[in-house]
Amino acid sequence: MSAKAPEALKSTEGLPKVVRAKGSYLWDTAGKQYIDGSGGPAVYCLGHAHDEVNAAVADQMQAIAHAYRYNFTSDALEELTEIIRAHVGGTLREMVFVTSGSEAVESCLKIALQYHTANGQKSRRKFISRQRSWHGNTLGALGVSGFAERTAAYEGAFIPSIKLSPANAYRPIAGATAETAGAACAAELEAAILREGAENITAFIFEPVVGAAGGCVPAPEGYAKRVREICTRHGVLMIADEVMCGAGRTGTWRALERDGVEPDLMSVAKGLAAGYVPLGVAICTSAVWQVIRAKDGAFGTGHTFSGHTAGCAAGVAVQKIIARDGLLARVKANEARLKGWLSDALSGVEAVGDIRGRGHFICTELVADRESKRPFEAHRKLFLKIRAQAMQNGLICYPVGGNVDGVQGDIVILAPPYNCTDAELTEIVEKCATSIRQVLTAEGLA
Repeated sequence: MSAKAPEALKSTEGLPKVVRAKGSYLWDTAGKQYIDGSGGPAVYCLGHAHDEVNAAVADQMQAIAHAYRYNFTSDALEELTEIIRAHVGGTLREMVFVTSGSEAVESCLKIALQYHTANGQKSRRKFISRQRSWHGNTLGALGVSGFAERTAAYEGAFIPSIKLSPANAYRPIAGATAETAGAACAAELEAAILREGAENITAFIFEPVVGAAGGCVPAPEGYAKRVREICTRHGVLMIADEVMCGAGRTGTWRALERDGVEPDLMSVAKGLAAGYVPLGVAICTSAVWQVIRAKDGAFGTGHTFSGHTAGCAAGVAVQKIIARDGLLARVKANEARLKGWLSDALSGVEAVGDIRGRGHFICTELVADRESKRPFEAHRKLFLKIRAQAMQNGLICYPVGGNVDGVQGDIVILAPPYNCTDAELTEIVEKCATSIRQVLTAEGLA
C-alpha cells in the first residue's frame, strides 16, 4: 500500500508532477507511467496529445485565439453549433457556449428562470433535483446538487431547491423494487410538484446517468419518459445534466437518447472538447428560445469567454474525429465487454455489489454485505485507499465515497478514452481489479 495517508489525497498537496502524455498514457517527473482509465474525471475522451486536435487549436490560435462573442461570430462557433444540432436532433437547436460544466448547468438554470419570467410566470422560482447528484461548483449548480461533502460549506446561500430520492434500480426507494424504482421515483416528483404548487416550480434537473455522486447510475427503466410526461403536464421545464454522461460517453451523443426522451434544456461539457480547451454548452429547445426571443431578444446569460474561439475549434476537431472514426458505435459495443471483463477480473470478490453503467462509463460498487447491500463504514475510506493504490499501480481511475447516503459507500468509476485499444482496456480493467483486491486484502476484508 502507498505510505501516503489517504486523507491527503483529497488535497492537491504531494501529488506527482506530470510532464507529458500521449494517447491513453501519462508520465511524471520520475518517469513513472500511468494509464488513464477514467479520462481524468471522465473528460479526455480522445486521450492526450492528439495530433489533429492540437493542430486545429494551434491553427485557430494563429488566426485569432478569442473573438468576444458579443462583438463577433466565427467559423469555429458556427460549425460547432451545427455539429451539435445534428447530434442532438429534434428541437434542441439554440445554445450558449461556456467554459465549464458548472457554467453550462448554471446557464441552464438561468435560461429556465428567464423563460418563465418572459412567459409571465415569475412565481416559478424553485428547482427540484435529487439527492446523490452532482451538478457543479458554481453557487447555483451547488444548490441543486445532492452531494453533502461538496455542498455543506455553502448551505444557506443557495437558490430554493427541493431534493428528491435518488433514482437507482440497485438501491430502490422504500417500497419499490428494481423493476418499479422508475415509476416510484417519478411519482415522488409529481407529488413534490403538487405539494409545492406547479406555479412555483421552475424546472426539474437530473443526470440521466449519475456520475460522481452515485457511480454511473442509469435512469431506471421507464423513469425518464414518465418524468417527461409529468414535467410537460405541469409546465415544469426538464433539464438533463449531461456534463459527465453526454457527448458520447454512454455510447450515444445524448445520454437520454437511449431513454427515448428530449429535455427542454441540457448541459454538456467534458467530452465536448475532450479537455484540450475548457468548453461547455447549454442547449435549449426552439420552444424555450422563442419565448425568450419574443420578450427579451436574447439569452440573458453570458460570460467574457462565452463561445471562446479556440475552445470551439477544439470542439469541432474532437467531434469530427469521433464521427469519422466511428467511436460512438465502439463505445456502445464496449459496454457489455467492459462489464464482463470487470466481472471476470473481480470474480470471487464478495465485496463487489454491483457493476453498472453505459458505454465507457462503468462503475463497481463495493459493499460489506451483498445480501443487504450494506456499505462499508465511512471511516475506512476505502475509495481513497483504492485511488492511492491504483496510482501506485500506474492506473488513474475515479473512486468516490458517500454514494449511498452522502457519507457511506465506495465506488470506482472507469471512463476510458473512446479510442482506447482493446489491449489498453484490458490493462485498465486488470489494474483496477488488482488495486481493489490489494486494498481489500490489506484491510482484512477479502
